[in-house]
Amino acid sequence: MTYYIISKNIWPEANRDYRPFEINHIVAVTIGEIYVLAIASSIYLMLTWLRERDRNKAIMENQNKIKLKYLKNQIQPHFFFNTLNNLYALSLESSDKVPDVIIKLSNLMEYVLYDINDTKFVPLINEIDYMQNYIEIEKLRFENVEVAINLESDIDNIKVPPLLFISLLENAFKHGGANNEKLKIKINFRIVNSDLEFEIINNFVISPPLKTKKGIGLSNTKKRLKLIYKNNFIINQMIKFNFYIIKIQIPLYNED
Repeated sequence: MTYYIISKNIWPEANRDYRPFEINHIVAVTIGEIYVLAIASSIYLMLTWLRERDRNKAIMENQNKIKLKYLKNQIQPHFFFNTLNNLYALSLESSDKVPDVIIKLSNLMEYVLYDINDTKFVPLINEIDYMQNYIEIEKLRFENVEVAINLESDIDNIKVPPLLFISLLENAFKHGGANNEKLKIKINFRIVNSDLEFEIINNFVISPPLKTKKGIGLSNTKKRLKLIYKNNFIINQMIKFNFYIIKIQIPLYNED
């Protein structure tokens, strides 16, 4: 078969007459067949490895989607539970603020249930509107609070993961509002090179630590950032005087 299949132009030695079991003939044919088998095996193993890599990648992506969905869903009941507690407290006082709270809470629920359902990125301006609705609800609860949102760059086409910043805003009210005569919160959005920078600053009153339930806000945010951006993000927290500061820097996601 080797003699007839391989032409003398490719293998000149094949043109000579071999005796069937001559050692040179056996060695030459064996080496040739091993060479063919090695190439075929390499191609097979490479294709198998590529298929397995794609399968593992698909499994990992699916797991990450499940984790992200879990983390996002974890924010929603946590947030609405706290808001309903606030609403309940106002109702006990027979406050005339209750109808306003219900309307604003309805707007928040509509955004969560319909506008960001199974969406990986949403317009930043929508997230800011959502945060402003939340701020209005908290202002109904806190009598003396001052909140400023500063947009230092053009953000019209910027998209971000949904509900990424709301838990940090909630923490600012929760921890900054305790024993504080006047709560001040400042939120800054700016574009730095090719990144979006978010900064939230709130004042607080230094007091002995109380035994409270551990919050999920900051840890949840860190886990989501890790899943979405791998290691391509920065998150820092610091205290300067009586101000608590959190900064997040993430790559720009532009819909254009």
